[in-house]
Amino acid sequence: MNAITARLGLSQLLGESQVFRKVVKKIPLIGRSDASVLLSGETGTGKELCARAIHYLSPRQHGPFVPVNCGAFPTDLLENELFGHERGAFTTAFNSKTGLIGEADGGTLFLDEIDSLSLVSQVKLLRFLQEKEYRPLGSVKTLHSDCRVVAAANIDFEAAVKAGKLRQDLYYRINVIPLQLPPLRERREDIPLLAAHFLKKYAAESHRQQLTLSADALQHLTRREWPGNVRELEHLIARAVALSENDVIECGELSLEPSRPDDHPLSFREAKIRFEREYVEGLLMVNGGNISHAARDAHKNRRAFWELIRKHNIDAGKFKSESRSANSSSRT
Repeated sequence: MNAITARLGLSQLLGESQVFRKVVKKIPLIGRSDASVLLSGETGTGKELCARAIHYLSPRQHGPFVPVNCGAFPTDLLENELFGHERGAFTTAFNSKTGLIGEADGGTLFLDEIDSLSLVSQVKLLRFLQEKEYRPLGSVKTLHSDCRVVAAANIDFEAAVKAGKLRQDLYYRINVIPLQLPPLRERREDIPLLAAHFLKKYAAESHRQQLTLSADALQHLTRREWPGNVRELEHLIARAVALSENDVIECGELSLEPSRPDDHPLSFREAKIRFEREYVEGLLMVNGGNISHAARDAHKNRRAFWELIRKHNIDAGKFKSESRSANSSSRT
């Protein structure tokens, strides 16, 4: 693997299934273009990894890659983050600030959860996409930023346009090159490869390279529906490594129940809620209860991640105590 391939993270785009390889094969071609890209796919399918790969396979590879989770900021704060502000633009603006659009000059701006933008913010973003110009809050000057925009969301974009949640003109502007990532349940043959990769990663971090998955555990992994896709699989493996007391991880340590043909399938809402809770708990477990570090791994600001903790009534403190207990046990 050459240096550029290692840098852009193609090693993380794991999979040998035909449906996944079709997506990966397009990335170098998309990278050569400078057109806007719209990534679609369910949560956890690897949209940011693909965005990074596109950036580092493009002529902009030496410029910055600036990711923005549009859903992590309230409307007023998001505009400030994107466009920046001048000193005195509002009460607490004691100094001027360069926005993320300005920071992305010469590189790529990745707008994740772009459907979270308010209609007012969509208008301002559209103006920037058309002219490559923008105005910081409180400024009379128009600034220029030469950045490529890669946007992403896990919605039906055409339905969002019809419902009035996404401006049609903005949709057409960002949807120059569409790329849809398949959910994990459509590439089940990749699950053993992904599970082995994540197990090796987290076992090495825990200095427990001898860890393996039992055949029964691996079989059940391939049968799950994975509403959280690859991200859910990763954090499930991370949690199992943290909690496992043996060298072989069994089904019980993966929080898996044996699949039964007569199981009543979860609704999408139920599956999403269960995944979200397990995902947050998994991050807290891996980070020893440190909310700031867990929020960083989730690519969310601390306040947004704390709201998820409150939403699911999760006791973050218990993960600190469990982490201390595990550390003390390893020393005895």
